[in-house]
Amino acid sequence: MKDLYIIAGPTATGKSAAAVRLAKKINGEVISADSMQVYRGMDIGTAKITEEETEGVPHHLIDILDPTEEFNINIFQKLCKKAITEIKERGRVPIICGGTGFYIQSVLYDIEFTEEETDLSYRRELEEIYREKGGEVLFEMLREADPASCEAIHPNNIKRVIRALEYHKETGGQISSHNEEQRKKKPAYDAAFYVLYDERKLMYERIDRRVDKMIEAGLVDEVRKLREYVPRNAVSMQGLGYKEIYAYLEGECTLDEAVYILKRDTRHFAKRQITWFKREKDTRWIKPGECPWDAENWK
Repeated sequence: MKDLYIIAGPTATGKSAAAVRLAKKINGEVISADSMQVYRGMDIGTAKITEEETEGVPHHLIDILDPTEEFNINIFQKLCKKAITEIKERGRVPIICGGTGFYIQSVLYDIEFTEEETDLSYRRELEEIYREKGGEVLFEMLREADPASCEAIHPNNIKRVIRALEYHKETGGQISSHNEEQRKKKPAYDAAFYVLYDERKLMYERIDRRVDKMIEAGLVDEVRKLREYVPRNAVSMQGLGYKEIYAYLEGECTLDEAVYILKRDTRHFAKRQITWFKREKDTRWIKPGECPWDAENWK
């Protein structure tokens, strides 16, 4: 038995269901490694696991914040490590499940983050560029300064884009190189790291079906309710599904256009997730229907 189990991989590969099955096999509890499922009221667009789907398995770091609150990797790392400790104290096994690779890495390797803010004027300058010209311009700036980071950072994650640009200005280096150095550290846990994947064509088909089901389940109404009290520039509204539908509700595009963009950007996101996890050490890649713990004699 390992100290920690990790079930990761691109979106729409069945990670949540696989984690529940593993937890029931090893007396485990699941810790969500998702940057959006922490928010209450954001259920459909995040494909949040339902109470029925948990099958009684305790889940952590889900529905712990209001969408107006900020959530970042530092907060995740602190809460995740606390959850791991408490789960072990109960004599159970922690299972981290999610597709946010940087979050998982931060815990597995106990990454140290620098939070120096030596040039707030530059941050304000970048924020002004975002307000006036949009996130695409900032992302292109990052592509010039640190191309490798563009593989790991979603263009909509403006906070991380800005932080990477700040790091480049402060140090003259690339935050992706800093992260690679951190990745070379020995894992802080004796972990089993599984990555769920499938053929790209099948994965993309599942993503398209998932988006269609989200629309049918009421994603537009979910975003409409959030729009009443959550500002558009909130961290929570930068998530896939929320940004696109928010734009539709603002009259900037049709619903069909918003759905098209959402499917396209989700496919691009899944591709970046695969790239990220391919760089991880000591991972075992498995297809959704071939989880080893589903075998009767697995221990």
